[in-house]
Formats: sequence, structure tokens, C-alpha cells
Amino acid sequence: MPVTTLQLEDRLTHLTLAPGIGGSIVNWTVKASGQPLLRHSDQAALLAGTPRRLGCYPLAPWSNRIAKGGFDTPHGWLALEANADNSPLPIHGSAWQQAWQVVEHSAHEALLRLDSQVPFAYQAEQRVHLHDGRLHIQLRVTHKAESANWHGLGLHPYFPRTPHTRLQAHAEAVWHCDDDRLPTHLSELPEHWDLRQTRALPDVATDNAFSGWDGRASIVQADAGYRLDIEASGCDFYLLFCPKDMAFFCFEPVSHPVNAHHLPGRPGLELLHKDQSLQLDFSLRYSALT
Repeated sequence: MPVTTLQLEDRLTHLTLAPGIGGSIVNWTVKASGQPLLRHSDQAALLAGTPRRLGCYPLAPWSNRIAKGGFDTPHGWLALEANADNSPLPIHGSAWQQAWQVVEHSAHEALLRLDSQVPFAYQAEQRVHLHDGRLHIQLRVTHKAESANWHGLGLHPYFPRTPHTRLQAHAEAVWHCDDDRLPTHLSELPEHWDLRQTRALPDVATDNAFSGWDGRASIVQADAGYRLDIEASGCDFYLLFCPKDMAFFCFEPVSHPVNAHHLPGRPGLELLHKDQSLQLDFSLRYSALT
């Protein structure tokens, strides 16, 4: 069945959205060369109908895994079920598994909206804007249930990975994980995860949250002749996912660490009452290397 897509473009880049597949970005490419700036999604990936085959998708009303089958709220226990075939735990909220509606669309900008009742009532909006090679995503969630609940946000972009890919991202500490990829403790950065200076991606399997992020990062793809400069707000954490022997990696801006609902103090989560909102902003600026 054909998938409805939206096209955006600016002077330098072209972007394809699939609102009906979790409000996802399918591809973002350089117009002059066709160079993918996010992991390339072919027609088979698009027809698979899952954001996990595409370029980027929104995470709301939380990101990543939640343990113990749910979490405490001010009005009692909220039970959750696993929602992905490759995870025994509920993961990434519910916005990525629902169709979003197109509210506005122009040549360089789109506003998408989701009115969700799962796992509680909330409204999510995603504004995607292109200008002179800069992709800006504004993700906003508004609580709509009568009873307050915990919220978090994130974005899940996939980037091309080659032996020449370099990354720089400041952080103060990293969460170590157990075999279920749930956080166990926070520590200073070991050498292989110290990305404060531009360097190659870690050569160890990595699926970890980093805290104390200053909201800036850069990805250098020397063999492809470009760099992406990142700026973000509303997220003091990033999650780095570098699966071994795969041609992609994920650098995810998130407002809270993995399983924050069960960590002391619920770091990064916000308790929202009806009509209160939470927002995350994320921009990627493309520039050609000289």
C-alpha cells in the first residue's frame, strides 16, 4: 500500500517525512549530490512501515526502556506492556507507533500533530524546518489527562557510519548498563567513551546514556566531504547507540536517562498536570568540508 510522504527543501538540502509512520523523517539529503545526511531509507524500508527502518523518529512521552512493567504516578501504578519485538521491556513511549496528522505544510516547513490516548492522554507536536542546510526539529508534548503524569522527550536519528566517521560531544558522566541495557551506575567517562574531543566512534558495543551534555556536538564525515553541527535544548542527556558491524549509529538527544522512572529523583522527567507542556529543540547544520 502506498505511503503518503511530505517533501521539504531549502537551498542546499531535501527532506522527506512520513507522518503516518510515527511522524518519521524518511531521508534528508544534499540536493546537489544526493548524499544522505541521515541513514538512507530505500523504498523497501519505507514500505516496511516502521520508524526503525527510517531516518529519525520522535520519542514521547518518554524515551528508551522502562523496567518493572510500569511505574508509579501520583494516582497509582501505571502498568505497561512490551511494545517492540526486539525488547522485552516497553520502549520509546507510544508516539512512534501512531500516525501523526499534518497541520501545516509549506516548501520548507511542516507541523505534525498527534492526539494520543496511550498510555494516557497527551498531545504531541513536531515542527520540522529547513533553512540553508539547517534542519531544526521542535518536539513538544502537552499533558491532556485529568491526573498528572511523568513525561520525557527524545529524538532517535540514525546517521551513516564508516571507518572515517568522527564524533565530538561533551559529557560529564556515563551510565553503565546491565545485560538488559538498564542503567546500573553513573561514572566518570572511561577513555573509550570520552568524546569531548573529536574522535572515531567507540570500537566497543555502545548503548549508553551520557549526562551533563552541553547541547552541542559535531559529526564529521570526511570521506563523504561534510560535517553536521548539532545544537539542542531541553535535553541534558544524549544516548549513543553504536551496534557493532552496522553501517549506522544513533546520537539521540533525550531529556532523561534510560529507566529514569525508577532512578532516584527521576532525573530529567517532568511531572505535568493537564495542559502543561514540555519541549525539546534539536538542530543539525550541514556544511561541506573544504
